[in-house]
Amino acid sequence: MQNIGIQAIITLAAYFIFTGVAFWALQAVRFDHLLRPGHVPQAQTLFVILAAVLGYLCTTFFLSFIDNTRNLLFLLK
Repeated sequence: MQNIGIQAIITLAAYFIFTGVAFWALQAVRFDHLLRPGHVPQAQTLFVILAAVLGYLCTTFFLSFIDNTRNLLFLLK
């Protein structure tokens, strides 16, 4: 039961970390050339959603990668 709690904490921490990294990385992209002028709230909302999506995808990839590498040990036994 304790392992499930630890895994939940690691998963939540990874979501926050990767979403923060995605938010930081997206700041290098110039969205002002892609969006219509005068739509600042929509652009900011899109920016946050993109950061959340990228953070979720990166977290899912890395946690799945870690789980699969751990499961490889069962193949070798």
